[in-house]
Amino acid sequence: MRILHTSDWHLGQHFYNKSRALEHFAFFDWLMGQIDELSIDAVIVAGDIFDTGTPPSYARELYNALVVAMQKQGCQLVVLAGNHDSVATLNESRELLAYMNTQVVAAPADDLSQQVLELKDKQGQVGALVCAVPYLRPRDVMRSSAGLDDQQKRQALQQGIADHYQQVFALAQQRRAELDRALPIIATGHLTTIGASCSDSVRDIYVGTLDAFSASQFPQADYVALGHIHRSQRVTESEHIRYSGSPIPLSFDELSSAKSVLMVEFEQGRLGSVTPVEIPRFQPMAVVKGDLGQIQESLQQFADHDGAAPVWLDIEVVSDDYLNDLQPRIEAMIAELPVEVLLLRRARSQPRGTLAQQQKETLAELSIDEVFARRLQNETFDGDQGEVRKERLNTLFAQVVEQLQHTDTEQEASS
Repeated sequence: MRILHTSDWHLGQHFYNKSRALEHFAFFDWLMGQIDELSIDAVIVAGDIFDTGTPPSYARELYNALVVAMQKQGCQLVVLAGNHDSVATLNESRELLAYMNTQVVAAPADDLSQQVLELKDKQGQVGALVCAVPYLRPRDVMRSSAGLDDQQKRQALQQGIADHYQQVFALAQQRRAELDRALPIIATGHLTTIGASCSDSVRDIYVGTLDAFSASQFPQADYVALGHIHRSQRVTESEHIRYSGSPIPLSFDELSSAKSVLMVEFEQGRLGSVTPVEIPRFQPMAVVKGDLGQIQESLQQFADHDGAAPVWLDIEVVSDDYLNDLQPRIEAMIAELPVEVLLLRRARSQPRGTLAQQQKETLAELSIDEVFARRLQNETFDGDQGEVRKERLNTLFAQVVEQLQHTDTEQEASS
């Protein structure tokens, strides 16, 4: 039994006002080629099919076209909702797609047995069982309880998610016993786990309630196919708990790592191997950083670029000067180059005198206000809006310090 594990397609994403449509078309063409070449039995998409709950028409059309193509190729498709997906949008075609060898699980079912899916091989035989767990919202697994503090709410959500996994896994084990076959069990999920490395494009999904789910609370499945984190990686060095990552870079800071889908092979009812299948880069992108002289020199590397699409650039200018003419200066540098600047930003260099002074200081020698002032020196506050932001940060910091000092005073008085 061979499956491809993928996630975080984010169909319909606009990247600094640029459509990713051509990249997604190219990815799907490549994916269909891999399904044929590698003789894949099923594809699991672990959430975030679309970038928003109201995806553009091209994204819906592309999604439907893929379902049709995979059905013709005899490959089963399992689609799980992510935090970006609308339950209603995925469910509107769920029953129709079920006739085309595609199972969609957009939300937890009232009857949890509906989340236990059978994966069939090319011969139509059941080759694996899936605990199809989509993105779980707190209301899906928790009952509202008054009087709980933040820590208790985090613990309740952790336990609610863990209980949901264990209940679905128990039903999968029961189904395996009924079939009386040595079948591997795959669990899915769309969440952050402890130790996972995020990128700029990943949005926190349990802010204020749950920071990350402990991998030790997953059931003893043969493979855990995860989504939400855009970098392909193992969790806690486990071979069988994996994030596939997104198929295209969704932020510039993802350019340092290759994009891939994961080919998962099962042999005699057990996990055999997990092999990353690297995805080509369909849109050239790059980050250029330095002072203006260094940037001008670095930009020359793109002079010989002859691809159909221009190189999308993130340019970070390191300078302590205000540079009110930065935009036209960069535009002049790229005028004859096959590039397009999507993001232009500034970063202050660390003054040598300040750095030397800080190297001789220790925290014990600095007040709380001085530590915060040192931190603000690393930020850029240009123009009127920058000054407003700086003043707001100072005000908020002063309020936090005052609250902490007030709490300490109360505790000393009570003791």
